[in-house]
Amino acid sequence: MSFLISDAVAEAAPAVAQQPGWEGMMFPIGILVFFYFLFLRPQHKRTKEHKKMLEQMQPGAEVVTGGGVLGKVVSLDENFVQVEIATDVVIQVQRHQIGSLMPKGTYKVQMKKAKS
Repeated sequence: MSFLISDAVAEAAPAVAQQPGWEGMMFPIGILVFFYFLFLRPQHKRTKEHKKMLEQMQPGAEVVTGGGVLGKVVSLDENFVQVEIATDVVIQVQRHQIGSLMPKGTYKVQMKKAKS
């Protein structure tokens, strides 16, 4: 017998080890469903809307690029878009870098503000 350490008393082992059933899987499945609706579903929805917007874009549309440059679409092809950002200044941007379409007249108003 030890004076500083008490003797350990072993408990009897259970006769049958119980394995978790479907009740044990509810919490991890619930977390996965929660993350799907919180993160994945909205991201897929935004991606689908962005792809649809890029397909509907036509020359003359006013756009903002991913870098924040406002301009008017001059021409476009499968991969690139030519955007006029000032009078006789045209840049070429990858199609997927177009962030959003702006309402008609936005580009003209901003050009007037820049001139004055």
